[in-house]
Amino acid sequence: MYDLIILGAGPAGLTAALFAARYKLKTLVIAKEIGGQINYASVIENYPGIKSISGVDLVKAMKSQVTSLDVKLKEENITNITKEKKGEQIFNVTTEKNSYQSRTIILALGTERKKLNLPEEDSFIGKGISYCATCDAPLFRNKIVAVIGGSDSAVMSAMLLSKYAKKVYIIYRGQALRAEPLKVEQLKKIKNIEVLYNTEVQKISGKNFVESIMLTNKKELEVQGIFIEVGSVPSTYLIKKLSQIGLKTDANGYIITNNAMETNIPGLFAAGDCISKKLRQIINAAGEGATAAFSAYSYLKSKKIKSWK
Repeated sequence: MYDLIILGAGPAGLTAALFAARYKLKTLVIAKEIGGQINYASVIENYPGIKSISGVDLVKAMKSQVTSLDVKLKEENITNITKEKKGEQIFNVTTEKNSYQSRTIILALGTERKKLNLPEEDSFIGKGISYCATCDAPLFRNKIVAVIGGSDSAVMSAMLLSKYAKKVYIIYRGQALRAEPLKVEQLKKIKNIEVLYNTEVQKISGKNFVESIMLTNKKELEVQGIFIEVGSVPSTYLIKKLSQIGLKTDANGYIITNNAMETNIPGLFAAGDCISKKLRQIINAAGEGATAAFSAYSYLKSKKIKSWK
């Protein structure tokens, strides 16, 4: 029996684990992948106190700090969450390998990458289509590639790809990139990047690998790689499971919390990119994780549950 199980190990989950350990809660962190989406960030330059760091290195630092406090981290695929009442409310967490029980839960599930939803998209995954420039950029050395999207992640992907590819197109349906002004300014200085505004991809073509894309202006563009950066959606599988026990979400499927990171279910808290909010950055995910851990600690105190020393 745990005081707290944290589901997810991105910035929100790992920060929650750090604070839970300091509150002396018996804590377990379960995640399919330690670090989550920030593992795929090539460069992070907006985290206070750190001028520049890769996503992988930031995850390593966070993980090291948490494990130094004897918090258990398990890389397992979570399949279900249920709750029951045995004198007190208990949450049951099931993974593909084990089952666990806890008095409180923090959901730090993060998000999943959106797709273009073109008929041929799935058939070209790994054959020219990628959702991770950090992972795959070196495979496209001296090739022509397209980045789809206009956000920070799209611009950062294009900048990384420009170091390997012969030519990088950014294809964006809007009239101006949505990235931070500083990033846009840096982008404009890179000669082998071209931005195509008010444009969308209608079709992807190729025999065994991507060879070209058809755009909305009926122009066919020769490319050997496509990097899709059109945003993300909440990790819906578990959230849908939790909706069966009454968890409230917004119209887009993000979990609704108050300022204390409390959901509408007592003992169930949420933090990070899976919650309904305006800004999704590492720094505020970490703050939400800290708040959620404090709220779980306060909840246990209020119930006079003191399994920790």
